[in-house]
Amino acid sequence: MEKVKIGIIICDRYRSCAGGKCFRSLENREGAFSIYKGKEVEVVGYTTCGGCPGGNIEYAPAEMKKNGVNVIHLATGMLVGYPPCPYVDYFKRFIEEKYGIKVVVGTHPIPQKYYTTHVNLKSWESPEWETLLTPTMTDEKTRLNYD
Repeated sequence: MEKVKIGIIICDRYRSCAGGKCFRSLENREGAFSIYKGKEVEVVGYTTCGGCPGGNIEYAPAEMKKNGVNVIHLATGMLVGYPPCPYVDYFKRFIEEKYGIKVVVGTHPIPQKYYTTHVNLKSWESPEWETLLTPTMTDEKTRLNYD
């Protein structure tokens, strides 16, 4: 079985995050990690974006590429923060263009408490957000498990 090597880039405002939800969802193949069902996965990089406007996005993918990364995940925190990251789509396009690495937006399923607040705030009411949220949008039961 071919091993998929992934990198995870988190929002800098969560820089002290230990990655618990990301690693649990990777183990369970939930949220954006559901694409790896039946595949062996190794995390070869984990870092922050470097803070707005994402200075580390320019350099971290190069290091991950040296470590054999196949896919970079932009963490769910970029989607659920208040406000959601305004650069996430640009980061995805930049990394794919500059480094030729596939980028998936999202890691763990969106927790229900964030889902409820953003729906009420209408944070994600555009076709762009619908596309960005798709990999992490799960059913309510799963979202509640990530609260």
